[in-house]
Amino acid sequence: HLPRRRPPRTPLMPSAAEYKTLLKLGLPIMVGQLGTIVTGFVDNMMVGHYSTAALAAASFCNNFFNMALLAVMGFTYGITPLVAALSARAGRESETGALMRTAARVNAVFCAAVMAVMAALFFMVGNMGQPAELLPLIRPYYLLCLAGLLPVMIFNVWAQWSYGIGNTATPMWIVLGVNVLNVLGNWLLIYGVGAFPELGLTGAGISTLLARLVSGVAMVWVFFSLRRYRAYRAGYRLSPRRRAAPRRRAAAKIWRTSLPVSLQLTCETAAFSGSAVLCGWLGTVPLAAFQVVIVLGTLGFVVYYALGAAVAVRVGNAAGTGDRAAMRSSAWAGYHIMLGVMLLSSLTFALAGPAIISLFTDDLTVRAVAVSLIVPLILYQLGDATQITFANALRGTSRVMPMLWSALFSYLVLGLPSTYLLAFTFGLGVYGIILSFSVSLFTAAALYLFFFLRSTRPLSP
Repeated sequence: HLPRRRPPRTPLMPSAAEYKTLLKLGLPIMVGQLGTIVTGFVDNMMVGHYSTAALAAASFCNNFFNMALLAVMGFTYGITPLVAALSARAGRESETGALMRTAARVNAVFCAAVMAVMAALFFMVGNMGQPAELLPLIRPYYLLCLAGLLPVMIFNVWAQWSYGIGNTATPMWIVLGVNVLNVLGNWLLIYGVGAFPELGLTGAGISTLLARLVSGVAMVWVFFSLRRYRAYRAGYRLSPRRRAAPRRRAAAKIWRTSLPVSLQLTCETAAFSGSAVLCGWLGTVPLAAFQVVIVLGTLGFVVYYALGAAVAVRVGNAAGTGDRAAMRSSAWAGYHIMLGVMLLSSLTFALAGPAIISLFTDDLTVRAVAVSLIVPLILYQLGDATQITFANALRGTSRVMPMLWSALFSYLVLGLPSTYLLAFTFGLGVYGIILSFSVSLFTAAALYLFFFLRSTRPLSP
């Protein structure tokens, strides 16, 4: 009898080693992101128990500013596949360091442009239809969010480098550390503990800004101080005259890779930010309930994002060697893990959602509205998990322009009008706003999957 041969692995049936590698990369990011979401929970709990008005003002600012925040963060995401592709081949540390010098400069220019736009929009806040009693709370908090964009950019530039070389643990520890700092700052400044003044929502903004500054400084220190990264620093410090032409080519490549990712995330976030503005038209209570549910929803999002970042690294590694079958295998392995996490998130929302919501506010009306939004929250989880997986898989291939057109159609052309129709035309209010997220997320998921499969189809012999 001939020995029975094990069937070969296919992209749809990845090896156990691929799952193990993805989890090894993704778990540290996941822990760091869960630390962030726990801090976000604590932020909103403290603000919500301080006053319903403070919670509603935070809802408007955070959701409106997420558009700028994710534009800046998304622009840094283009660094990851470039670093991962270089890391797939030995001896490219100096080249990676040179790439990071260019990436830091390009990202600084982009961040400055985003900050200028958001500064101009500050003067239009009073004309956005928000409740008049919230404006004195919104304006100082908005400025603190604006100042926080620069340290967010700095941290993420170097975090993406760290992810790209396979070191996902260092950013995790930094994030966890500053989250503890942020919680302590909130406690001292929101309520005015001891000698500290009682600043309410403004105190929460100051605490968050300080935590972001510390995270940026810490991540830069890692790159420029640790001995094991000397080879990267050598490339970073090469005389610009000696590499003017390569620097220009690298800058052009970063713009081509990063800008579509940033605009894709901006389109996605614009739909959510626009939803927050529309929710403000419904009043303070719906806006506060909307914020509670959005914060709850980010519990799933940050876990999906952590696994998505690992998928981008693994697909980027395979892209560096031109192995299309490995690119697909990494993406499908990530998606299989993602489906399990999505199921766990949905069960958590269904079983523990009301209990979690009760932690955010003492206002029984806000609680009742928020609990009624759990069903549409659960409905969009599959779409969110799928679109994050294949958006990051596309990011790993560095073929990112399809992401932009897909996001533009899904979130702006289709998503925002659906939000308005369901909320106002069909009279579903804030329930319709959350329900509309399924329309845009499932559409984006289908488009990202289509373009990833087309970009990684086997080459003709």
